[in-house]
Amino acid sequence: MPLLFRLLLVAASLAVSGVDPTSGAAPSAGASAYNASMCHTSFMCGAHDIHYPFYLSNESRVIDGVARSYCGYPGMAILCDATTTNATLRLAEGTNYTVLAIDYDNNTITLADADALAVNNDCPRPQHNVTIPPEAWLNFSSAGNSTISFFLDCNLTGAGDPPPPPNIVRINCTTGFGQGRLPSFLAPAQLGAQDAGWLFRACGEVYVAPVLSELLASPEYGPRLGSGGYGDVLRGGFRLSWDPSAGPCYECELSKGQCGYDQAGVFLGCLCPDGSVRDPDCGDQVHLAGQKDANRRKIAIGAALVLFLLLLVMSFLYIRKKRQYKMTYSSGSGLLKYSISGGTPRSRGSTDMDSGNVHHLQTHQFPYEELEEATGGFCDTRELGDGGFGTVYKGQLRDGRVVAVKRLYNNGCRQVEQFVNEAAILSRLRHPNLVTFYGCTSSRSRELLLVYEYVPNGTVADHLHGHRAAERALPWPLRLNIAVEAATALAYLHAIEPPVVHRDVKTNNILLDADFHVKVADFGLSRLLPPDGATHVSTTPQGTPGYVDPEYHRCYQLTDKSDVYSFGVVLAELISSKPAVDVTRDRDEINLAGMAVGRIQRSQVDQLVDIDLGFGTDEATSMAMTMVAELAFRCLQQSGEMRPPIREVLDVLKGIQKGGVKEGDEGERKKDGLPRVPCSPDTVHVSWESFSTTPSISQ
Repeated sequence: MPLLFRLLLVAASLAVSGVDPTSGAAPSAGASAYNASMCHTSFMCGAHDIHYPFYLSNESRVIDGVARSYCGYPGMAILCDATTTNATLRLAEGTNYTVLAIDYDNNTITLADADALAVNNDCPRPQHNVTIPPEAWLNFSSAGNSTISFFLDCNLTGAGDPPPPPNIVRINCTTGFGQGRLPSFLAPAQLGAQDAGWLFRACGEVYVAPVLSELLASPEYGPRLGSGGYGDVLRGGFRLSWDPSAGPCYECELSKGQCGYDQAGVFLGCLCPDGSVRDPDCGDQVHLAGQKDANRRKIAIGAALVLFLLLLVMSFLYIRKKRQYKMTYSSGSGLLKYSISGGTPRSRGSTDMDSGNVHHLQTHQFPYEELEEATGGFCDTRELGDGGFGTVYKGQLRDGRVVAVKRLYNNGCRQVEQFVNEAAILSRLRHPNLVTFYGCTSSRSRELLLVYEYVPNGTVADHLHGHRAAERALPWPLRLNIAVEAATALAYLHAIEPPVVHRDVKTNNILLDADFHVKVADFGLSRLLPPDGATHVSTTPQGTPGYVDPEYHRCYQLTDKSDVYSFGVVLAELISSKPAVDVTRDRDEINLAGMAVGRIQRSQVDQLVDIDLGFGTDEATSMAMTMVAELAFRCLQQSGEMRPPIREVLDVLKGIQKGGVKEGDEGERKKDGLPRVPCSPDTVHVSWESFSTTPSISQ
């Protein structure tokens, strides 16, 4: 037991030195230092008492002699000019919002657009959307906020244009909407896909403004929204919230410290009352302050004894577990058992694949030698692709099945965790639009290998903007069907119990079989939502740049709406044929999500879509692509609360697909425009049975 003895030596040395081994921040002579005098603990700005986690925009802390740290949370700098009574928060470049109220007990701030407050009329003309920078620790409050959608300068003179939808209100103000301008409208409630799509095409500018629900629904403003009441609602503001329990600040603030961040929003450490900078918290600099050395030594010795006893118990359990493992696997059962009673391995802090809990899922366990033989010794010519965790090879099993074998890079802790996570989640899923999982090797095998059905037609990314894009094999009806089937798979994942959040939805993970039907793959980053009805999982953001939900990146809270955001990027790719990230594009359009939102807001859908798909030449195609663009716009909202659930996304896509079908299509084609062909035997080897706890929603 060499590890046990090393741990005992560490505990003994800590006890002799008088340091509490249970403390994560022991005093250190080399600890960084900071100068707190450059930051106000509290200041008045107009009628508002401003203090941490807000800070004055021109303040910074000096750490190790360099002024490089904010005095509060990133993105929460208050502009306070001595000549004015207003406190101002700048969310993005050129967009200032006046602070109306701060509720430190409930962690909310109420803001109003400074432009709306500054104008001398009742009808301010919207100029921009509310954008929260990714590094800011602010989010739209889930309680009390609604939205007003503005459709400005709408051309209603086109031949055959339908009348405006009945649930929108015309803006009858003269200032800003008067002579020489086309009609403008507002929508105090969310519009249907068809109405919104028509307005996107007809109007010059589209903006969505958050407002307080109580003002929007009030009898004072509601009846006169179109004649200036909306201006009063805008001036009433909206609420943002911050979550001190997200990220590394929680433990720091519990220890009486304050979080330190550099100018790029990167966590520097916990700024402690004694002038030191520690990570993750102030530790015994606060909790043991004032105690005598003798008391500290007693605590340390007691902790060392407790640690010693714990190590003895752990050693006993380890030996017992090892014996049980040998007895279990000597029987050659060929089944891998995995407990899901406590969630995913990360949520339980465990990567034990051989849990002895009562409730188990089972999947086939392959010998390493069989998979080595199936892939020709993992020959380079069999390689299908390379991902973040491993390389995928094509192989053929002894029973004749053609398979894809994922070979993880090494057996480090993270790879074992990803291996267990994907095996555990996929073993309980059955859906025709999810890749079929055949099994895996043991976690104690020479290498970690996962076995899936072979999907022969590559990824959607290959066909949109990859090495197969020149084939032009994905016309618009096929792309629309891909969107429907991918949304169907995600809706299934979100509906089962417990729900599964994929966390890495992207066109590289949407495979196409021989008949161009969707197979969603790669569940290594997926997470189960807690079975107690919780709406999120707190975890460090992971995923692929360009697809990661900005709210998840900001708040460390993964929800099913994170998948909706990623799917919005997929929709933008399907209509544009552009990659999610392209550094050769203009700086503001490197991310396709930002490009799509901007162009859709400016009614420039024709500058976003792939013209070769028929946009502008075929009316039905133009209508369908515009409606998909509007749906992508809704999915790509910064706040998860403003995004539709995936079930609604699926319903809208099915409606668009149905509306775009031309009756009387000839040949062997289905209503969705796809050929009627049987399923490939290479891609389906199991029946699609449904568990009682996993309702099918693929209809």
